[in-house]
Amino acid sequence: MLGKAVVGAGGGTKVLKPSFVSYVRPEEIHTNEKEVTEKEVTLHLLPGEELLCEASTVLKYVQEDSCQRGICGRLVCTDFKIAFLGSDESALENDETQFKNKVIGENDITLHCVDQIYGVFDEKKKTLFGQLKKYPEKLIIHCKDLRVFHFCLRYTKEEEVKRIVSGIIHHTLAPKRLKRLFLFSYAAAVQSSAATSPKSHTVMFDTLEDWCRELERTRGSVKYKAVSVNEGYRVCERLPAYFVVPTPLPEENVSRFQGHGVPIWCWSCHNGCALLKMSALPKEQDDSVLQTQKSFLEGIYRIIHRPPYEIVKTEDLSSNFVSLQDIQTAYSKFKQLFLIDNSTEFWDTDIKWFSLLESSSWLDIIRRCLKKAIEIVECLEAQNMNVLLVEENASDLCCLVSSLVQVMMDPHCRTSAGFQSLIQKEWVMGGHCFLDRCNHLRQSDKEEVPVFLLFLDCVWQLVHQHPPAFEFTETYLTVLSDSLYIPIFSTFFFNSPHQKETNMGKEGPDAQGKPLSLLTVWDWSVQFEPKAQMLLRNPLYVEKPKLDKGQRKGTRFKHQRQLSLPLTQSKSSPKRGFLREETDHLFKNLLGKRISKLINSSDELQDTFREFYDSWHSKPTDYHGLLLPHIEGPEIRVWAQRYLRWIPEAQILGGGTVATMSKLLEMMEEVQSLQEKINEGHHRQEAPQAEAPSLLRNSARLSSLFPFALLQRPSSKPVLPTSGWKALGDEEDLAKREDEFVDLGDV
Repeated sequence: MLGKAVVGAGGGTKVLKPSFVSYVRPEEIHTNEKEVTEKEVTLHLLPGEELLCEASTVLKYVQEDSCQRGICGRLVCTDFKIAFLGSDESALENDETQFKNKVIGENDITLHCVDQIYGVFDEKKKTLFGQLKKYPEKLIIHCKDLRVFHFCLRYTKEEEVKRIVSGIIHHTLAPKRLKRLFLFSYAAAVQSSAATSPKSHTVMFDTLEDWCRELERTRGSVKYKAVSVNEGYRVCERLPAYFVVPTPLPEENVSRFQGHGVPIWCWSCHNGCALLKMSALPKEQDDSVLQTQKSFLEGIYRIIHRPPYEIVKTEDLSSNFVSLQDIQTAYSKFKQLFLIDNSTEFWDTDIKWFSLLESSSWLDIIRRCLKKAIEIVECLEAQNMNVLLVEENASDLCCLVSSLVQVMMDPHCRTSAGFQSLIQKEWVMGGHCFLDRCNHLRQSDKEEVPVFLLFLDCVWQLVHQHPPAFEFTETYLTVLSDSLYIPIFSTFFFNSPHQKETNMGKEGPDAQGKPLSLLTVWDWSVQFEPKAQMLLRNPLYVEKPKLDKGQRKGTRFKHQRQLSLPLTQSKSSPKRGFLREETDHLFKNLLGKRISKLINSSDELQDTFREFYDSWHSKPTDYHGLLLPHIEGPEIRVWAQRYLRWIPEAQILGGGTVATMSKLLEMMEEVQSLQEKINEGHHRQEAPQAEAPSLLRNSARLSSLFPFALLQRPSSKPVLPTSGWKALGDEEDLAKREDEFVDLGDV
């Protein structure tokens, strides 16, 4: 984990208090207003974007080296974003100095990305919401991507202050309707142009053929079938139009309880075992209804549990796993460690940073999620059991755990296209409530739970521990987390496929009756140029070599034999059982003795898990096979690139993983150069090239949090401010004092 403490030669630390020094008098700001306006950056509006309010002569504070400096400009609010238009100096940088997003600028905040808004009144910081009687002299905006913006309104006209502050509060924090999202304005405005489609072969799982192909890819078509019983959402608005169920299951059973209590297929293992999920039946008090539910579940159970060939283990994620409340509380505490207002606050929390980190429990929740996924992997891989995940609606923790299991077990899900297809299948089509969980409509803070961000953090742990196993980089995961709050993509702005389809009707007089075509986030060319997209791909990743026909035949024959063989003696006997003591309470109540006979002791399961876990880590890693993370205490780390990227004090110039990657790429280029010389004169076979972006070639100038932190530039300020020389005193006094940390920069 990236440590925050900076220790001087004698072990002491000292930081000068921040002090804002204005070199321009307020009256000069107003007299030079025309000159400033000419230097301001032009406001670029997206199709359908409208300017709502603005304020001029606003100072945006730049926090650097424990000193606050201001850039003068305009603060504007549109129906898409809040933007600060400062002087043109930042636009004069070279193209190589930033990882640029074509949709969101460096000083842009989408309305959905705003987390909290604070005002400073007489040096006191207060939360802003609703109608204000008094307007602040300073505006502080905390963003969901953990950026912090400070705007000084002291020199802004009073009328403009009222307009901009009220406008920002209303358009970011007030509850809104779905149809009022900018997503629909943008889609209607670009309706005439051709809709962009994913160029990365991402499977969208919106057709029956997509599900059939996935069944064929995982060899699950023998035991499972794709059904269209919910076409037109006749049965359930929560489920997708098409999904997969066990072959013996009658289709009329799906509509019996509106999709509840039905095992839905997620993925099939190479040995024929499958990962299933089920939404729990609604709780009823009526005895006749309970008896009906009991009979229904017994019938379902007979279909999926047929020992000794089909053994099912039930994992109730609603009762013996982390709760949504736990996740919400932990992240609320965790994010406060990174929403730093100034350098003084950063250093004040440094001495107790690790205790605050531990008390948040965020890393512990990540560990528990990874451990649960490994337990399920062990059941599928080692014990040849089917696993049934049960949750109230099977749309939160089921999505999280099933996705992690597939990333660990299926190398296809570790490719860019495979990972995106996984998210489409398990999260988008799986009915995860992105609209509510991200609180895009600001209707209920209680529903806002970062389940998807937790999943990305868990995947980052795997990427960090096993980089060569993934085709994508941590930068890819970071920009994917940022895309949650960009309302031009439909991927993360609906609660279900049904909600999306019902709201895609014609919009406006120019739509000509055609349904709206909404962009998908998987077309990265919308946000990044090809050069920037190179940073999303891992140059160290090597695709799995394709087998010849003879090898493929042998593999298929072996696979079929495994499917037909009964359980070996090492497997748990059906009499001894396979369910945990903390299994699904609903199943216990409804199925009574049948389930109670199948309960294993938790100690025995813990022993088998530890044996499986230790055995895997004792062998060399196959990056194209099963992949397990280390889950011991120090192995679960903070995702530094996402959480620390906006804090200058947390950066290591010329260090971190960027420097390591740069050296590895240099070595790979050298090896390839030697290979070309060896093969000179011969027809050389195509080999994967390690294309290093030009930015990575100068690792000594890069921040450890590249590409989000800017390149190192010569500072225009002296290494020690002139006011600091007097504090040092003469040479004799200096010799008597303890060593202090001094930032020497490039010296």
